[in-house]
Amino acid sequence: MEQQYKNRKYVFMVTIVLVSIIFIARLFVLQVLDSTYKLSAENNVFRYVTQYPARGLIFDRNEELLVYNEAAYDLMVVPRHVKDFDTTDLCKILEITKTKLIEELQKAKKYSGYKPSIIVTQISSKKYAILQEKMFKFKGFYVQTRTLRKYPSSIAAHVLGYVGEVNDRIIKRQPYYKSGDYIGISGIEKSYEKELRGNKGIKIFLVDVHNRIKGNYKDGKYDSVATVGSNLITSLDAQLQKYGEILMKNKRGSVVAIEPATGEILSLVSSPNYDPNSFVGRNRARSYKTLANDNKKPLFNRALRAQYPPGSTFKMVNALIGLEEKVINPKSVFVSNYGYRVGSHVVKDHIGGPVTFLMSLQHSSNVYYCNVFQRTIDDRKFTTVSKAYNNWRQHVQSFGLGKKLNTDLSHELAGIIYDADYYNKYYGKNKWKSYTIISMAIGQGELGFTPLQIANMVATIANRGYYKTPHIVKKIMGKDSIDRRFFTKHYTNIKPEYYNYIVDGMELVVNAGTARSAFVPHITICGKTGTAQNPHGKDHSIFVAFAPKDNPKIAIAVYVENAGYGSTWAAPIASLMIEKYLTDSISRPYVEKRIIDANLIDIE
Repeated sequence: MEQQYKNRKYVFMVTIVLVSIIFIARLFVLQVLDSTYKLSAENNVFRYVTQYPARGLIFDRNEELLVYNEAAYDLMVVPRHVKDFDTTDLCKILEITKTKLIEELQKAKKYSGYKPSIIVTQISSKKYAILQEKMFKFKGFYVQTRTLRKYPSSIAAHVLGYVGEVNDRIIKRQPYYKSGDYIGISGIEKSYEKELRGNKGIKIFLVDVHNRIKGNYKDGKYDSVATVGSNLITSLDAQLQKYGEILMKNKRGSVVAIEPATGEILSLVSSPNYDPNSFVGRNRARSYKTLANDNKKPLFNRALRAQYPPGSTFKMVNALIGLEEKVINPKSVFVSNYGYRVGSHVVKDHIGGPVTFLMSLQHSSNVYYCNVFQRTIDDRKFTTVSKAYNNWRQHVQSFGLGKKLNTDLSHELAGIIYDADYYNKYYGKNKWKSYTIISMAIGQGELGFTPLQIANMVATIANRGYYKTPHIVKKIMGKDSIDRRFFTKHYTNIKPEYYNYIVDGMELVVNAGTARSAFVPHITICGKTGTAQNPHGKDHSIFVAFAPKDNPKIAIAVYVENAGYGSTWAAPIASLMIEKYLTDSISRPYVEKRIIDANLIDIE
């Protein structure tokens, strides 16, 4: 019995020793090896406040301010530090409902009890002043300074774009961003996000048990300074942009103007448009919903995303291809009997009799270009129609048509120009000819190009055979140069000597042809009208031009949807834009008034 008692005593002693060893080892791990609890304790006395940099400013080519920053404030909360407070008073200041406040507090608690979360974003300076006086009543809350974008001229919304709050997908893809951060969503704000955003900094404060700041941690030794974003000088001419938006008011369509020698975009108008300031502040979501539901589609960037048939403006490209392929020459004449006939199919023409090369452009002959296209596609030097067509297509694409131009604006579309396989699948391999797709001769059929591409096409003709990639940013402050790709010349497949024939024809178009409505006495404008068929309503009015004839300073494309002939609306709009840019004046106020007063938005 005594021996049994001794054995139990030894077992009990060994158990006590083992438990003690386990506790000592665990304490050693917690206090020496594992820093988790230490960090947790430290986090209770530290407040990490992100220092958000001001985004870079955006200017036009003449350094007129287009976008600047205005102070705004976010209300933050650390849930574990919140004490009972007057919810009615706080909601009144912030102009939110109690339901919304409680919802945001619950989200913050779910995220973290000790880490700060945003309760209300973008509080105005006026509301912040009221809130700041009462902050002592709201334990656990504090205010963080931010900036909002402001647009003094309220122009170029589609070009400048807007910023918005990051979502989980962006945060996962780009760890730089945290919940509550803002990022460029569209336009320049998106394309140049890295340059504009700068870099965030951090300040570490010591706080007491009441979450009151007691000072900087170690005198700011571990703080980092925010770096302000870079300022951008754009290629836009603010006055020309503003004028273009006035001319296009109450019209659907687009205007794109380019400086041919540099590829710099001088103006990019998409109409209907919207005030970029409507996307600033806490009403952004409401404004976006209203604009998104508008049947006039003001959010749709027609300049980059609408794919229109080029209409008769495309005849210049077919003429150049015909000259290059030697199926015609500048002296070629075709006889028009007011239409091009293949079997029962007729492509109508408004002129008759012999048509010369220059006349074909001057009066926009359909018959002439149907013959040019027929000779090009049915050319016997190619063994199959597919090879001839793909050769023609390569020529077209060398003008930057039907492919992305790789500009510095976001959401650009490539346009439409199918390869021969598309027609082989539809009609059977090589069981089609030029007459099968003859509408392409006059810029109809399976063709769809953006206004930016069409403006680039006419800039290419103005340069007599090359273009530089269109771009919207001219200079990034603090950097030696913009992307080198914007300085590269892209040459077409057409020999330079053929372009002067086209340019001479374009001059005749304005001086004594289909675009006399674009004539300006003191400026030599070279242009081409177009009327694109629209299966959904009235035809689109199109005009492309450049000026002056020699050493051109501006190339332009104008589309006015559902407005009829190119000479009626698009041509005078283009000529007014050209005159405004080159002379800073308007010599035909009666033309200007007619355009400004016109309401074409509801024409079907």
